[in-house]
Formats: sequence, structure tokens, C-alpha cells
Amino acid sequence: MPASTFRPHINMLAIACVFSPAAQAQDASKADHPSLPETVVTSAPAGSPARRASVGSFPEASLLDTPASINVITHEQMQDRSIRSATDAVKWDASVQNSYNAVGLADWFAIRGFVLNQGANYRKDGMVILAQAMVPMENKERIEILKGLAGMQAGIASSGGIINYVTKRPTDVPLRSATFEVRERGTVYGAVDLSGRSEDGIFGYRINAAAEDIKSYVDGSTGNRNFISGAFDFHLSPRALLQLDLDYQHKSQLTVPGFQLLGPEQRIPTGVSAKQMLNDQSWSRPVVDDSYNIGLKFNYELNDHWHTTLQANQSTLHRDDAVTLPSGCQTQGLIVGFCSDGSYSMYDLRRKNDKRSITATQALLQGNFTTASVHHELIAGLSTLNRRDHFADYVYNYVGESNIYAPVYYDNFPLADVNPVRLRRKDEERALFVQDVMSLTNQLKLHAGVRYVQFKRDQFNSSGVLTHRTDDDFVLPNLALVYKLQPELAVYGAYSQGLEPGGTAPTGTTNAEVIMDPNKSRQVEFGVKAEVTPSVSVSAAVFEIKRKNEYVDATPTYVVNGTQVNRGLEFAAQGRVTRNWALSASVTALQARAEGTGDDRIEDKQAGNVPRFRSALYSEYTWPGLPALKLNAAWIYSSSKAFAPSNEIAALNRKVEGYHVLNLGGAYTTKLGNTATTFRFGVDNVFNKFYWGDASSAFGGYLIPGAPRIFRLSAQIDF
Repeated sequence: MPASTFRPHINMLAIACVFSPAAQAQDASKADHPSLPETVVTSAPAGSPARRASVGSFPEASLLDTPASINVITHEQMQDRSIRSATDAVKWDASVQNSYNAVGLADWFAIRGFVLNQGANYRKDGMVILAQAMVPMENKERIEILKGLAGMQAGIASSGGIINYVTKRPTDVPLRSATFEVRERGTVYGAVDLSGRSEDGIFGYRINAAAEDIKSYVDGSTGNRNFISGAFDFHLSPRALLQLDLDYQHKSQLTVPGFQLLGPEQRIPTGVSAKQMLNDQSWSRPVVDDSYNIGLKFNYELNDHWHTTLQANQSTLHRDDAVTLPSGCQTQGLIVGFCSDGSYSMYDLRRKNDKRSITATQALLQGNFTTASVHHELIAGLSTLNRRDHFADYVYNYVGESNIYAPVYYDNFPLADVNPVRLRRKDEERALFVQDVMSLTNQLKLHAGVRYVQFKRDQFNSSGVLTHRTDDDFVLPNLALVYKLQPELAVYGAYSQGLEPGGTAPTGTTNAEVIMDPNKSRQVEFGVKAEVTPSVSVSAAVFEIKRKNEYVDATPTYVVNGTQVNRGLEFAAQGRVTRNWALSASVTALQARAEGTGDDRIEDKQAGNVPRFRSALYSEYTWPGLPALKLNAAWIYSSSKAFAPSNEIAALNRKVEGYHVLNLGGAYTTKLGNTATTFRFGVDNVFNKFYWGDASSAFGGYLIPGAPRIFRLSAQIDF
């Protein structure tokens, strides 16, 4: 659906809901509410950790009883920390790190050392969405992070895990909230959140909208963003609930390329700034994204023990892609890498009218019963996924030479016509799955499940000719035991298999743009979880993940060879330690190595862009005698890591140093007249430390600086 058609429809829905008589009702009649429960999330006591999530299982379940490592970022935390993007949110989890998060592009992450697939590992209410564009936060109630394999839950997905965005649903009590913020070099942001319910309780609505004038901390990376969403609930009967959600986002911004190594000696650049713009030409064009999501969910309660769920979601992205790309050094014969003196070759890289879409469906039957002395919680279902990618080959025209220390400008460079768009990829996935959680005793539960996946993929070249076909099926078992040592203390052990979607051969290889076939991955994990107090939880996990290794060999061809083995230890704790002090801590130690490759360049070496140790600590203190004032501090640490362009593991001179980053902030709640208002302020990277945030192998390998010192000030008005 084109933007010109979709946008007015969303706007009309928003206006109709906000100004309808039902929207003006100030108090819903709860006595008339149908009995079928709906998903309405309310804030727990301040500083309390989340107790439940849906990402680790098909229905929402207790985190204590789920045999997986899961972190939930609550709506309260998103507000208190002024989270405006997924990158802002996940930096508090030490197992999650950036993977080519260039300014102006989408949020792209790795979990447990594995880069997430942007068309498989990101979910909205459990359904696949396209994450090549920025995922908006305004209509998200919480973010759930499942760390490790998700073969049972998701089928095809990279080994790192799943990031699930849970959308805001209508509230029983009318909600009116507006937020205004300024930050960076003058970015101005505004958002509204409106919700309510009809007097009879049958119809509910939630409207979110935002606008942003972007002036990034990188000089010249300006743009704009507009977003609107609607979520609607219809209680069709006491047993039937229909939910609909729609969102649309337009974002346009000049993107910021990263840096490459210098010269044949492959030195890491020095003397550069995090504010430096290598896309600074008069003819440079922004990346323009128009993204849409339409979700539908129907719950029907068959009886007190069984219910069904039918769910569908369509995710669509329209993109005009463009960048003045710095890559290689012609004078020194380098395809990847800048010249020794900081010079580089500059290219006009563009394509227009990309269209990518994913349509996913799922049908579930959930219930519980008892056989002999064993109680069963059974889930059975089927799912489908259809993906279509239409895009063109990039225009890739040489412009001239420039230098990171002395930029050169080519004001009269003529832009060539872009190439024609064709269907380039077609995926079809069908799956059947069943999972049984058996209570063997009051303390011991056995989780047993299996997912059967049929997968077909066709790849086409720029002429529309079929170049590669995949047609295969896979069986993915999942087995776990959970033992309650005490009601608030559980240990678990789990074995699972997943299905890798297959990586894409990067530019410059003999098989560039070819997508590898899916292959199985395996994980063993042991963990412990405890709810120490009603407001404090802790968890720890040790794991080993194995999958086939993909990298660029010496020819250079992107190949599947050997095994990547990631072994790690995770620890997390969060909650309110005292009445006035809330704390969140996350620590991850990780070894990520290739084994059995026979290639000395990568064999038994730490994988690129994977630090051996990361930690994140967040502390919030409520001032005694002044409960309206909260002060917070955050410390993020990463050890050194290797920089591995095109997945060729780095030598000692490519070591990227570790870093410490300190953030400070606070909030003050007051009343302006009769209107509750919360002022928030923050300073990220207080000491303005330069560091390399990403050392990604993506697109041939780029170093991306972390953000410098950034100030922000906001006001949230609840009326």
C-alpha cells in the first residue's frame, strides 16, 4: 500500500477515536466489561523488575518458570531513561551490542556474539517484522529480549536470540500524555499518547503519534521523522476479543559512513572525531524509509481450560537508499581500506524504490489437562511466512579521492540514473509445532517441544533470472527441565536446536549478494533464577552455542566452513534495593571462536566485534525527603575486541581498545496548575570520551565511533 493511501487512513482512525463520544468518556463501567482477559500492561511499583514475558514461550509466562535467559525493558524504564530508539534501550543489557549502528540507519544488534538477521530476529507481538528501518518506540509497551536459540519459538532466526516489541494496548482508565524533548545539536521531538474505552467497555483505543526534527551530533546528518499508530480492541463477546493495530513511519536522514583501516599495514585511524561526516557532499542524498505494520489478533476462549489465538501481521518497507561511500584506496590498490595517509576513494552509491514485505500468520491452540498425576500445559499450532524483496542493483560510480583529515568536495558531480527494480528474493516458510510443559512434581517441570519447518527460497539476479533455489525441511527439538529449589528459586537446564537463515555474501566477493542456505544451530544452557524479594530479581546462565561458520576465504569467496562456537556466562540483577535506591546490573563474559576451518587466519581466534567482557550498571536514587526528585547514573564498559573486515580475523594491530562510558541524568515530578508534569534531563558520555562503538564486518568492514557527549531535556505532561 503506497504511503499516499496509507497515511490518510491512519490519520482518520486517530481523529475518529480521539474525538468520538466514546473517547470523551472519563470512566469506563468496569461492571459491564466482558470476562475475556485482554493484554493491558500496568506499571509495577517503581523500580520493580518485570515478572512475565511472552518471548520465551507462546503465551505470556512467568520468567522464573521459563528455562531461558530473558530480559524485559519495561515501559517505566523506557520513560525514566528517555528511550527514543532500540539502541537506547538495549545498551543496558551486556549480552546485546551494536552491529553497524551507523547514524541515520536502522538499529542493528548482535546477541551473545551473533549478529541478528533484520528479517527474522525482530518481532512485534511475536510476529516477524522488517528491521532494516528504525523500529519506532512510541507505541511499544515493553521490549523483550530472548538470548540464545529461538528455534522452537521462531523457526528461522539467527543464533543470537529474539528482540520482541510488545505494542501498547488500550487502557481501562483514560490516558492523555504528551512529551517534548530537545537534545544533541538542536533535535526537537514531540509525541502524544492517547487511550481510553467506551462506556460499555466493548471498544478500546490507543493512539500514538510523534514528530522529530533531527539534527544529529554528526555535523550535517540532518533529517526528519513522523510516526502515527493506532491499536484497537473489540470485545465481541465475553469469550471473544479482536485486536487490531496499525502503524506508519516516515524517516529521512543523511546517513553517516564509518571508517576503514589505513594502508596495507591496516592501522586503526587516529585523530578523527565522532562528529565527523564522510557523506558531506552537496549532491549527497538521504536514506528515505516509509515503513508500515498491520497486525490482527483474535482470541477465543473455548472453555475454562482451552482457548485459541489467530494472529497475522504484514510488515512493509519502502526505501530510497543513498550514500557518498568512502571505500578503498585506488592509489595503493586497496579494494577495502583507506590509504596510509587517510585518503580514500569516494563512490556515489544509490538505488531507489526498494520494496520489502513480510506477511506472517499463526494459529495456536492452548490448554491444560491432567493425566494420572502429571499436569500438562499444551500448545500446538501452525505458522506461515511469505517474504518478497524487490530491489535494484546499486549505482556504484567512482567520484574521486578525498581524505579523512582534509576533505575534498566535488560540487558539480552529476548523478546517474538508478537501475530498474525487480523481484530479487522470495521466501516461503511453513511450520507445525507442539510444546508440552509437564508438571512432574510440585517442584519439577519438563518442557518438551518440537517444530517442523518447511522452507523455500528463490533468488534472482538483476535480469530476473533464477540464480539459486533452496527447498528443504527441518525438525527442531527443544527440551528443558526446571526445578524449584524454593518457590522463589529455580534452576534449569535446556537443549535446543535452531535454524540459521544464512548470511549474505558481501560486496567484493566472487559470489556477492548470494544468500547462504539455512543450517542448523545447537545450544546447551544452564541457569539459575531467583526472586530475592518482591522487588529484586537475579539470574545467571552459562551456555554454549554451535553453528556453521561463514566467512570470506582467500579467493575471496563467502563460504561455509567449520563451526563457530560461542561460550559464555551471563549475570543480571535488578530491582529496588532500598526504599530510595533502585539498581540494575548486567555482566557478560564471552568466548567466540571458529573451529575446524583449517584456515590459520581465523582458526581458534576470537571473532570480530565480540568483546570478551561487557558490563552495564544503572543506578537510580530518590532524594530523601524529596520524592519528586530522582537522580540516576549509568556506567557501561566493554573490553577490547578484534576488527575483522569481511570476517577475516584481526591481527594485533587491528585490536580495538575497550572503553568506559558514564551517563548521568535525573527527573523531577511536579504539577503545573492541575497538570502532572515530569521534567527529565540527561548527559550521555559525560567525559566526552572518543571510542569505537562498532567494529563491524558488515559491508566489507567499518569502524563506527560511539556517540560523544550529548545533552537532552524533556517534559512529559499527563493531562
